[in-house]
Amino acid sequence: MTPPEETPRRTPAPKDMSVAELVFDVSERTSSLVREEIALAKAELTEKLTKLAKGTVVGLAAGIFALLGLAMVMHAIAWLLNDLFFADSIWLGFLIEAIVWFVVAGIAGLIAFRAVKAGSPPVPEMAIEEARRTKQTLEGSTTPEPVARPDRT
Repeated sequence: MTPPEETPRRTPAPKDMSVAELVFDVSERTSSLVREEIALAKAELTEKLTKLAKGTVVGLAAGIFALLGLAMVMHAIAWLLNDLFFADSIWLGFLIEAIVWFVVAGIAGLIAFRAVKAGSPPVPEMAIEEARRTKQTLEGSTTPEPVARPDRT
């Protein structure tokens, strides 16, 4: 058994419709358009945030493994400094290494702060562009205005 086919809703010609029917039709179409725009924005943000989350998780895992390897290398370097320069004072090799790493951490923190400050939140650009075009269409404009894109440096 096949389901009965739905007959497409036939909208009468505007000249055959009353003012109330025309207002209802415009209201219905506007509501539908707004719902579609919201759905587009949600889908776009979901896609971008999913990609961001996957990249973040993999990056964190790589960072943890690199940190474990780095700890072993740093321990070896500290003992090497002790053997080469500070035979009587074991702690000096570890202290020098710790100071170097605190300086590196400070520089990395400043770079990260600037990158986060300059970064923009995920914006549904396609949905915004579509809403802008819809607005222009409703206003009767036929030539689209150039879109201002944020500089992502």
